[in-house]
Amino acid sequence: MINAKGPMQNVAPSRKPRLTCPGHVRIQNILAGRLLFPVLFACILPACRSTKPPQSPTIELSKIPTAAQGGRERVDTISGRVTGAHPGQRIVVYARSGPWWVQPWPDKPFIPIQADSTWSTETHLGFEYAAMLVEPTYHPAPTMDIAPTSGGSIVAVKIEKGIGTPELAPVKTVHFSGYDWKVRTIASDRGGMNNLYDGSNAWTDTNGALHLRIQKKEGKWSCAEVVMTRSLGYGTYNVVVGGISQLEPAAVFSTTTFDDWGGDQHYREMDMEISKWGDAERKNNAQYGIQPFFVPGNVAPFVAPSGTLTHSLHWESGRASFKTVRGSSIKLGAPVVFEHVFTSGVPTPGQETFQLLFYVIANEKSPLKKENEVIVEKFEYFP
Repeated sequence: MINAKGPMQNVAPSRKPRLTCPGHVRIQNILAGRLLFPVLFACILPACRSTKPPQSPTIELSKIPTAAQGGRERVDTISGRVTGAHPGQRIVVYARSGPWWVQPWPDKPFIPIQADSTWSTETHLGFEYAAMLVEPTYHPAPTMDIAPTSGGSIVAVKIEKGIGTPELAPVKTVHFSGYDWKVRTIASDRGGMNNLYDGSNAWTDTNGALHLRIQKKEGKWSCAEVVMTRSLGYGTYNVVVGGISQLEPAAVFSTTTFDDWGGDQHYREMDMEISKWGDAERKNNAQYGIQPFFVPGNVAPFVAPSGTLTHSLHWESGRASFKTVRGSSIKLGAPVVFEHVFTSGVPTPGQETFQLLFYVIANEKSPLKKENEVIVEKFEYFP
């Protein structure tokens, strides 16, 4: 082989050439007479090393409870392991039964990680379970409308469905105003108080009226809730209720639409509620509302007089019109007590059902003292 300067001779290397790292270019000296071409490139040290990015922390669930409707009557153990947790980080568990509920109680939400990276806690049952690795600065809410996701103070999340076919709590059924209603038999946190519910607290009399009762059982208040077995969607909902003047300030009677699986639309909840919310001096004893209640304009309070009243909700696309009149009919000319129209945040139909509730709120100023009862004379629906 001839180059511009003269013949080039092949020189056999005395040993195998080394593999060079990325960033190096090494050209061996090739001798041609007295000719030497040295070429040198600087070694870039970071490129010489094989580095792996740090792994993100992960959560594994080793024991997952049964899939079942929630309630404080049944608990089980949920446990798992964390990989890559940092000092001070802890586990928080939520179970989904309608909303996501922090476990095992709102005042005991933090679960320590053991030296072997495992964790374990009791939980009330739900249809799904979420384990979260959180920073020390994280403050868990008692409930969440949608499933938790990682970000901010939530370092990692693992969500699994409960084991087996979902178990629903036993229910009693009552037939009222041409519809079947399921009577709640397990506990609920409505009103910020973990109330018991009992099937014996809802029944119909010989005239077909529905009775809802709050009574004390084994030293604790037991409440009433009935849920229609079918979804009705847009239309007009009328409820005729007997006198409510005898209700104590801590008692709440509510008519509501509610969708256990509609967290993305605030459970499609629209309410008409009769209560003084524990304040005996409160002037307003009733209100209409859509969720979230803390948004200005989403609650319309008013004074509900004694005697029989008809409460009406007309639900259409983008509009929820509430009205309360005296007497047992919403017919034209009935004396209007109060009315209000919501046009912002009104939900669209989903799996919501119409529900009637009678429960106790947590209150130290005016705690419930005696048994209370509400009589719902009639329910009507018009598409």
